[in-house]
Amino acid sequence: MTQPPRRIVQLEDVKVRFGSGQGGFLALDRTNFTVNEGDFVAMVGPSGCGKSTVLRLVAGLLRASEGQVFVGGREQGAEKLQIGMAFQNPTMMPWLTIRQNIMLPLKIVEPYASSFRAQKDGAFKERADALLAKVGLSGFGDHRPWQLSGGMLQRANLCRALIHEPKLLMLDEPFGALDQFTREELWSILQDLWMDTRPTVFLVTHDLREAGYLASRILVMGTKPGRVTEDRIVEFTRPRTIETTFEPDFTMLTQNLRASIVSARTELGATA
Repeated sequence: MTQPPRRIVQLEDVKVRFGSGQGGFLALDRTNFTVNEGDFVAMVGPSGCGKSTVLRLVAGLLRASEGQVFVGGREQGAEKLQIGMAFQNPTMMPWLTIRQNIMLPLKIVEPYASSFRAQKDGAFKERADALLAKVGLSGFGDHRPWQLSGGMLQRANLCRALIHEPKLLMLDEPFGALDQFTREELWSILQDLWMDTRPTVFLVTHDLREAGYLASRILVMGTKPGRVTEDRIVEFTRPRTIETTFEPDFTMLTQNLRASIVSARTELGATA
């Protein structure tokens, strides 16, 4: 008998309210969705719909006002799943080398932290160099952050998010500040990394092509208050290419997503 997929993230009737009284507002209302083990889920929606609030909930940086948030099958606040995170700004310590920056999570996350001092010049260094090779940065481990371009730093940022082998990788607009060509190149790299190791990925993005290229499922957020209004399965064959994004079915997907988001923004304007 086939076992059902393990639920890595689950939100049940989650509400988030900021402030109280007339100055307060409901940021999320009755938000429900699941992310199964090995999923690559992208969340899209208009600005102000609560995407970042959802990310903070899952990361344990914010608590729900009502409802339940489960990560790794446990209620938030219990023993947590190992999580890797990458943001739009790949903040690196300028006094450290790229390799040292990548290995920073190993100083913090168990079971690696306990043995980091003894292993950092051995297996951990080799692990960092192997990740650098996967993202096309072989030979750059000893460089300083200021010696790399923005695209190269974002590749290193992905390595840092993956160095401790997280079960859940959370990405918040990781390629939003990059030019189109660099962004598309990093889509391919991220897809290859996901296909190779199959972490569960939760991506927040404004780029509908990015969502369609990378995700297995796309969650569409409505607004005022924020909530998940659509859950679309993306069935394009992998590995996907830039050429995939110009195919009629892909174009139809992004047009439908855009129409849903425009509708949500129009509704916001009508009720504001």
